[in-house]
This record gives sequence, structure tokens and C-alpha cells, in this order.
Amino acid sequence: MAAQEPVAPLVEREVALDIVRRGLLVAPVVVAGAGLVRGWDGAASAAIALGIVLVNFVAAAAIMTRAAKSGPTAIGAAALGGYIVRLAVILVALVLLRHQPWIDLPTLGFAIVGTHLGLLVWEMKYVSLTLAAPGLKPARPGTSGDQ
Repeated sequence: MAAQEPVAPLVEREVALDIVRRGLLVAPVVVAGAGLVRGWDGAASAAIALGIVLVNFVAAAAIMTRAAKSGPTAIGAAALGGYIVRLAVILVALVLLRHQPWIDLPTLGFAIVGTHLGLLVWEMKYVSLTLAAPGLKPARPGTSGDQ
């Protein structure tokens, strides 16, 4: 019986799902805040912006997870190509939404940029950059009586 190679964890998916979980936690606050400042149009725009951002993170993870199976060159190409395609999709969404009467364009733009940056900064605190535990930092072991 041949030894099986260890299966690498799907780090990209773990990080993206963690970002989505955090995004869903702050979504009510962001939407309510935009609604208080800019009314119903602001709330709707913030909700759409959050949807765009969270789908963007999931798409990035899916692209990188698939590319990771092919090697380092594929990862680089997927990172660049995926970024350009995802940026184009966001631009198309903005162009299609800008003339809708219920969209507050400044709120939409601010929410897209703000939530992207805010969620990434928040996630930086939890990402491990060691080869021993790639991806999300492992939980600290509980204290036991065997000290």
C-alpha cells in the first residue's frame, strides 16, 4: 500500500469564509449607519455594496484554490487575471447601478471601498503567516493540569 501525500488545507477558502462571516456580522451596522446618514437609498446602496464585496472575496478564494492545484505559475496568473476580471465585474456593476433612482452612488462607492479595506484589516489580525500553520491561526491549546 502506497503512502498518501498529506492533503493541504484549503487556506484560501478558510480565509474567505472567515471574511464573509465577519462581513455578515458588521452588515447590519453598516446598512443601518448608511440608512441613518443617507436614508433608504443609502441603506440599499450599502447592502448592495456588502453583497458585491463578499461575493468578490469568495470569487477570489475560488480562483486561487483552483489555481493552487496547478502550481506556482498558475497561482500568479490566476491572482493577476482574477483581480482584473473581478475589478471589471465591480466596474460593470457600478456602471449598471449608477442610474438607478434608488442607488446613492457616493454611499455605494464608500461602502465598497470601506468594507473591502475594513474586512481585510480585520482579517489580518487572524491570519497566520507561518508555514507551520498556514491560513487561519490555530486556536491556542487550552490550559490543562499537566503543567
